[in-house]
Parts: sequence; structure tokens; C-alpha cells
Amino acid sequence: HAINGMGIEYNFPRQPFAAWFTTVLMDVWHWTSLVVLLAYAGLRSIPEDYYQAAKIDGAKPWAVFLHIQLPKLKRVLTIAILLRFMDSFMIYTEPFVLTGGGPGNSTTFLSIDLVKVALGQFDLGPAAAMSLIYFLIVLLVCWVFYTLMMKNEDQ
Repeated sequence: HAINGMGIEYNFPRQPFAAWFTTVLMDVWHWTSLVVLLAYAGLRSIPEDYYQAAKIDGAKPWAVFLHIQLPKLKRVLTIAILLRFMDSFMIYTEPFVLTGGGPGNSTTFLSIDLVKVALGQFDLGPAAAMSLIYFLIVLLVCWVFYTLMMKNEDQ
């Protein structure tokens, strides 16, 4: 109601882009705390000696972030990105509760289709095959991403 009061028409049950945007925004709000917690744990694991050496060298806060914190957080951020990537393929609750996959098919993710095939049509064989192919694609993409990130770390 607040957005409509400002003169912007925002009706997510009827507008495909608004429904998709609302679903993505809800998912980001739901999982941002996990990424923040992982990043915080990574920051706390950096030894104090690095910060003391940077202070002695006269490093500015931005230089400390770029040259100490970010390189040390690379593995933690890689894991956070992989977890979010894998979880984004399992999105089911948000679009199902908000729109049921609509309007049209704008928020119908593969997970919703899998549940419709498995439970709605009771075709367990095709649903299991689709799930396995889905898993293998996600596994391949994650493996490629992780391999590239770790290869860049060695250089």
C-alpha cells in the first residue's frame, strides 16, 4: 500500500516482473543473514598480526580491506556463493506461498514443476529423473566454479 500511495503501481499477484522481483527479494532477505554470518566468522578468523603489520605500515582502511581481508575471505566467500547458488535452485517456499507459480509461469521454478509432476500428477519416475538431471547440472556448475576459484587462488 505504501508503494501504491507514492503513485507507483505495484501489484505482484498480477504483474509477472513484480511477482518475480518480490520472490527474489524475499529469498535474498531470507538468506542474507547466513552470508553475513559466514563473512563475520571469516573476518574473526584473520589473525590480529596482519592488522598490526598494516597499522605499522600506515595502511588505510580501504587498503586493509583490499589487501588483507578480501584475500583472506576468498575461501569463505566462495563457500557462501556456492551455498547460495545451490540453494537458489531449490527455491520452492517463497514462490509457492506468494503466487503459486504465477502470474502465468513467471515464478514457476523447476522445483515447483518437480513437485507438480511428482505429487500432482503422481509421475514419480519422470520426477525422479528430472531431479537427478537437475542435481547433476548443479553439481557440474558448482564444481567448475569451485575449481576456477581455487585455481585463481594458487596464482
